Amino acid sequence: MSFLLHAIGPLRPVLDGGRRDPAGLRVLITGASGTFGRALGERLTGLGAHVVGLDLAPRDDDPIEVLACDITDDAQAGAAPRAAIERLGGLDLLINNAGIGGPAPAELAPGLEVRRQLEINLLGTWRVSAASADALIASRGRVVMLASRMAAMQLPLAAAYGASKRAMVAYADALRLELAPHVGVTCVYPSAVRSPIHASTAEAGLSLEGMSQYEPLDGVVDAVLRAGLARRVHRDLPTTARGAVELTLARHLPGLADRIVTRTFADRLGSGALDGAPLAAGPLQRAGRAVRHG
Repeated sequence: MSFLLHAIGPLRPVLDGGRRDPAGLRVLITGASGTFGRALGERLTGLGAHVVGLDLAPRDDDPIEVLACDITDDAQAGAAPRAAIERLGGLDLLINNAGIGGPAPAELAPGLEVRRQLEINLLGTWRVSAASADALIASRGRVVMLASRMAAMQLPLAAAYGASKRAMVAYADALRLELAPHVGVTCVYPSAVRSPIHASTAEAGLSLEGMSQYEPLDGVVDAVLRAGLARRVHRDLPTTARGAVELTLARHLPGLADRIVTRTFADRLGSGALDGAPLAAGPLQRAGRAVRHG
């Protein structure tokens, strides 16, 4: 796969149709105080873009101006993007980066955790995009959605995250069709990057170790910038060669993708990696493994 990356690398300027000048570009980033958002803000401002962020909890050391905004609140998710756009004097690029993860087995009834992930990952993205649509149409701008490999290839015990990201991609598809040809919409598909988003999953004893191969943050940032700055609008962009293979398998050979994930999950159960995790009780019992009670 590293050979594939080296082979494609020199062709990217041709595939992208060149690159737009980021200097002076007006950019809005959601989830701007988190791991991805801070890295994106720093990189874009370093390239000369004007960037404003939105976040539920802005930090004093944020590298860009970040407005407080709860994107699960209809009023805030409408007013804050408009305030950011007014500060920027328009909008050329919206990066829908805000998102959360967490354990949510599909065989259990949906609770607060499931609703929280859907509210932020899907509906929060929808609210901010809708509030930004007029400004993007006026500038013939661009929207970049931080989706996930799990939007195409689901992993066990994380149904809410996969469902919310797959629904986010469906929303992006609808937005692309409705706003064409005035606004370009690209979905970027990272795999797993070490960040606090995985903390609740690890605390539940459901670590991604062994199910996902972690990738560097810089590669994700590079892919987002490529989506936002390439002259040719890309529909979908994986962040690694491995990610490209996984997306291809999930879309064109879904049965094979299912078998690979099922076998990997069975190996995880058999190794004892999930022993005692209450949210894995069903699979553990069916595999004859230990389940912690109480």
